[in-house]
Amino acid sequence: MPFSRRAALAGVALLLAVQPAFAATAKPKPKPAAAKAAGFTPSADAIKAHMGFLADDLLEGREAGTRGYDIAANYVASQYALMHVKPAGDDGSYLQQVPLTAFRAANEGGVSYTGADGKSGVLVFGEDYLPSAQARQAETSVTAPLVFVGYGVVAPERGRDDYAGLDVKGKIVVMLNGAPSGLQTEIRAHYSNTNVKRAEAARRGAVGVLTLPTTSYEKRRPFARGVGGYQEWRMTWNDAQGVAYVRGAEAPGLASLSLKGGAKLFAGAPTSLDAVLAAADTPEGLVKGFALPANVTVQLKTEIEKRRSSNVVGLIEGSDPTLKAQTIILSAHLDHLGIHGKDADKINNGALDNASGVATLLEVARGFKEARTKPRRSIVLLAVTAEEKGLIGSEYFANNPTVPKAGIAADVNLDMPILLYDFQDVVAFGADRSSIGPAVARAAGRVGVALSPDPLPDEGLFTRSDHYRFVEQGVPSVFLMTGFKNGGEKGFKDFLATQYHKPNDDLNQPINYQAGARFALVNYEIARELADAPARPSWNKGDFFGNLFGKK
Repeated sequence: MPFSRRAALAGVALLLAVQPAFAATAKPKPKPAAAKAAGFTPSADAIKAHMGFLADDLLEGREAGTRGYDIAANYVASQYALMHVKPAGDDGSYLQQVPLTAFRAANEGGVSYTGADGKSGVLVFGEDYLPSAQARQAETSVTAPLVFVGYGVVAPERGRDDYAGLDVKGKIVVMLNGAPSGLQTEIRAHYSNTNVKRAEAARRGAVGVLTLPTTSYEKRRPFARGVGGYQEWRMTWNDAQGVAYVRGAEAPGLASLSLKGGAKLFAGAPTSLDAVLAAADTPEGLVKGFALPANVTVQLKTEIEKRRSSNVVGLIEGSDPTLKAQTIILSAHLDHLGIHGKDADKINNGALDNASGVATLLEVARGFKEARTKPRRSIVLLAVTAEEKGLIGSEYFANNPTVPKAGIAADVNLDMPILLYDFQDVVAFGADRSSIGPAVARAAGRVGVALSPDPLPDEGLFTRSDHYRFVEQGVPSVFLMTGFKNGGEKGFKDFLATQYHKPNDDLNQPINYQAGARFALVNYEIARELADAPARPSWNKGDFFGNLFGKK
């Protein structure tokens, strides 16, 4: 039998699976990442070895539901086994199976309308609108009047209700993308979330949603940029009955409008679109909604497939007889984008997004396993699938945990540390919202790393990684990003501009593995603080997210 590619991969996996264990005893020893704080010195060589396997072309970009992802999952499971971490997946294994529905637009769809003058018109695909895909049905046809609802934000704590005085029952709502700029950045990210906004529309009785950019949103994310990717696969998870999970399913997203398309539907409206857009881009963004004079018919076709993937789950049992029932989760997404693109190199390796985070997870796990003093609370190691499809693997685990849900005390999330410079500071998203904040400050101080505020508030990063799925379940969480000091701003922004979600996020980048070891150390120190603290992490009194989700 000829030597197959699968056999070659198996051989490489076996070799690399044991490499970090050898690196721990090899001479000369790597330089310490920082002064020891808890008897643990992360290994830059181990970080490099893990990333070297996970970001190799042979894994074909680790897209959820593909062979490459499954190989990566088996690699992580083998690392857990080497460290004698207890399996915490399904049926005594390390894998939690995640049933998925993959869906994408099957064609360009159609949007037609009848205006105030009684005349009919058709929106033009790629110029006026882009169709949305539906996870639950292959064919969709909706005809209804339109109601403009401003941003579609309902914020009781601010006395704001964009639906006030509007009857949207049985109607299609048109809402602006995002949320007002005057909101605190993390709260703004929550209210900008399309799932949150559609769920509110569904509660009000709407039968569909059309989204419209503001002027500032269009500048940041031009409508034309989305045309080439309108048929990309999206995913969600399936419940025990095999039904695709969709928030606000009664008011599905039907299409994204361009400013040009929006102008056609606003013709004859009581307030001009120009006036709406001007008001929307003020800090408060107070835009009064109104019924639009158009009736619209939206017709969509969706291609739907059932797929499977897995989360990789391990457990390091705590030492305290009482506290070990509580768990500190260390999460990192294992998936990336797979194979796509227009250039010769179509493999999206995801070296920094997020092989670096998974390598950090594995090295922090080694720290806990080799520590002289075991953590008081238990540690759950969670490598999740389908983050790139909308935080799907973490959402599935958060709703279907393999450990007692009531015992989940905190999540420390490891996503895309930019290891291209000698970082001197970190941004700790979510830390200041709970008692995790002081723990992060102490941990960072021991490692000699400064804490900095969010340097990219418009990106809404707090809601864009896996920790947020635990926040939604009421779990205090933190997510660290390498900061902008010591050349970090240029390094970070250059990466976002030229490598992020592109095939050249690969191992040819000048990766600073010693910085990776330091990143592992600060996250170990944070997790250690949370695991050993006398009191379980708690939300700060009056915190927005604590009030919203903390009673779950």
